[in-house]
Amino acid sequence: MFLLRPFAGLHRPLGFLTSGILLQLATLLLIAVPWLPGGPTEVLSVLAAVLLPLAALAAAAPVLTAVQRVRFRRWLDVAIPHRARPVSLTALVSSEWFWRQVMYHLVVGPLIALAGALTLLLWAASAVAASVYVWIWALPPEVRLAQFGYTTQAAYFAAAGVAGLYGAAWLTKALARLDLGAALPRLGPSRAEQLARRVAEVTESRAGVVDAADAERRRIERDLHDGAQQRLVSLAVNLGLAKATMTDLPEDARRVIDEAHREAKAAIQELSDLVRGLHPAVLEDRGLDAALSGLAERAPLPVHVRVDLTSRPAPAIEAVAYFVVSEALANVVKHAQASGAEVTVERFGGILLVVVSDDGVGGADAAGGTGLAGLAKRVASVDGTFSISSPVGGPTVVTVELPCAP
Repeated sequence: MFLLRPFAGLHRPLGFLTSGILLQLATLLLIAVPWLPGGPTEVLSVLAAVLLPLAALAAAAPVLTAVQRVRFRRWLDVAIPHRARPVSLTALVSSEWFWRQVMYHLVVGPLIALAGALTLLLWAASAVAASVYVWIWALPPEVRLAQFGYTTQAAYFAAAGVAGLYGAAWLTKALARLDLGAALPRLGPSRAEQLARRVAEVTESRAGVVDAADAERRRIERDLHDGAQQRLVSLAVNLGLAKATMTDLPEDARRVIDEAHREAKAAIQELSDLVRGLHPAVLEDRGLDAALSGLAERAPLPVHVRVDLTSRPAPAIEAVAYFVVSEALANVVKHAQASGAEVTVERFGGILLVVVSDDGVGGADAAGGTGLAGLAKRVASVDGTFSISSPVGGPTVVTVELPCAP
């Protein structure tokens, strides 16, 4: 079995080479037609007869490419990716991809087909030599007896034939791999085009992940608001009623109820802050203007908000913009020692510009653990840009540009 391993699955590359030879013969015939007796060379100049085959090959290149794709898929199970064809003839002829096709059909393909034809000849000669004893013993006995020493010579022929079969098997597979490596970048998209397509796919996939994450945050916000938060409110109401109505309880019991009442209200406030941080309902219902105004009202310092939007951005972009302002204002409260802040949201064509500034002490550093690094990553998740200017002594200005379809 080890000796037969080089011949395993050989029918596919062998059929692939044979079909390639036939296809290249058809291409050669297409080029040679103008030079056949009675062809255009008798009435046209030699220059015109040279240009005419090239023009015919150029016109037939898309059809030849389609046939080659079928050949690669049929014999090698390789699908050469299609490429969008230019809409006009001028754009087609001037495109690099078109001339890569012509180069394959005119130069690369014929050379590999020639090597394939020589390999088929090697197969035939090797098969004849390897089977020398079969056809020698088919000769009449008197002929064999007349050729003294034929047995030794036949052994040499058989050994050379077996070696040739192994060499032909290796050449067949090598030529198939060579043809595949030459055809992929010439008949399909170039490496740069494949990378561009892959980048587009990754960008689309990442946008889907961002949308899915934003939808999940909205779902969690609804579940917390409609579930856990309502239960805590009910608990706080019941504890308040108990504290107000059960006046005859011992002092220790009243103290426990009072403490539980305060803890329940604190938990409601923390959960409310958490819900607003995830995805506030007002953002989904009324948009950025109302949501950012709510942030400004809850801030412990004066915050001026100006939102100039003619239409609402995509939900994912709105969520990122809200997150930017929320985190930036949180940083202002914690670190800036500012007396006031300003938030501006404007739209310029396909860009949503978000600017948060304060009159604090400055010195903010994205690597300093203030949450700015996470803010930059959140902005980058939607292909936005993040920048911060915060000299020591202030002011600090956070600028974010988010892509927004016009």
